[in-house]
Amino acid sequence: MQFKNLEFKNKEGQTLSARLDLPVDGKPLAYALFAHCFTCSKNIKAIAHISRALTREGIAVLRFDFTGLGESEGDFADTNFSSNVDDLIVAADFLKSNYEAPKILIGHSFGGAAVLQAAARISASKAVVTIAAPADPQHVKHTLGSATDTIQNRGQAVVRLAGRTFTLKKQFLDDLEFVNMKKTLQELNRALLVLHSPIDEMVGIENAAQIFQAARHSKSFISLDTADHLLSKPQDSLYAGSVISAWAMKYVSALKKDDPQSAAAQSQVITRIGKSGYVTDIMAAGHGMVADEPATMGGTGLGPAPYEYLMAGLGACTAMTLRMYSDRKKWPLDGVTVKLNHQKIDAADCETCETKEGKLDQIEREIELAGPLDDQQKQRLMQIAARCPVHRTLHSEIIVNSKLKT
Repeated sequence: MQFKNLEFKNKEGQTLSARLDLPVDGKPLAYALFAHCFTCSKNIKAIAHISRALTREGIAVLRFDFTGLGESEGDFADTNFSSNVDDLIVAADFLKSNYEAPKILIGHSFGGAAVLQAAARISASKAVVTIAAPADPQHVKHTLGSATDTIQNRGQAVVRLAGRTFTLKKQFLDDLEFVNMKKTLQELNRALLVLHSPIDEMVGIENAAQIFQAARHSKSFISLDTADHLLSKPQDSLYAGSVISAWAMKYVSALKKDDPQSAAAQSQVITRIGKSGYVTDIMAAGHGMVADEPATMGGTGLGPAPYEYLMAGLGACTAMTLRMYSDRKKWPLDGVTVKLNHQKIDAADCETCETKEGKLDQIEREIELAGPLDDQQKQRLMQIAARCPVHRTLHSEIIVNSKLKT
């Protein structure tokens, strides 16, 4: 997906590393701010999948490393829940000053508690999403286990979290005592979407119940019933992303702020691929899609392959053309199903083709017509199928003019 690497300063003047994910056309409808989990970074796969789903719907996403984590400056040992909230406020102000204030706030785990706390201080925010979030940030003490006592008694301790070691000081625990999450939820005054897995062993499902019960409407709950805490399986983070993006669109204006586009611009198709893999983002007439190659071809199967989009275009055009023709004739066509398959064949095997060497593309198209049509009507519709614009384009001489943008 299209993105920009950015930096901004926290309250202490330290540089925080950020990434702004953008829709493929570079023209967001709105902006979202994402807070990652405790000791995580902005670059975990689950966040990337969720961000991709949002950008596909035209929502840009700013994700960043909290102070002392990932590529951001600062000492993690000197941070706490309050400083994480402050980082979120600074990030929101950065968006407001350089792009547009965030309307959607999303937080995973400890980051979910942080966005709930930050929402009241981000006036532009309209909706908040929590993923596997604790109902109280003090829940992090359970993660620390026996280290909690060591921190309380000795002032600090070295803990191992997510395979890495961190130093935590007593001020981190002391800061949690001042958080009244129940009051925060009751006064949230924003739409809330709670996502949680009933099998989450790190932050139990009862936390989602407490968040949901304390918050006022409008609020929604989605069960991530097969997910672990970190949404480590791609299908779980992809599902979460699709749900969040669909829900968020209710709180985002459906109209771009640009002047009305020309007909040519409205029908334009834009595609973009990153520096690795085959996942390609597509924007077609304002509709976000994704293309990929199957795993057998070195892809990840996140979307149809290019030839499958080609067949989809032919199939859709066929069905629409038959619908239009039948409506004009007032024929009883109840529905059309078009099934297509593509393959490469040897030119020598095609008796009716002019080309006799190399490979040719062959598309098999099966058309099913539903409704009380007589045989003559069916035969006529089969003739009309061959006249659909995409079919005719594929059989005509096509000119593709390419130029390098400077």
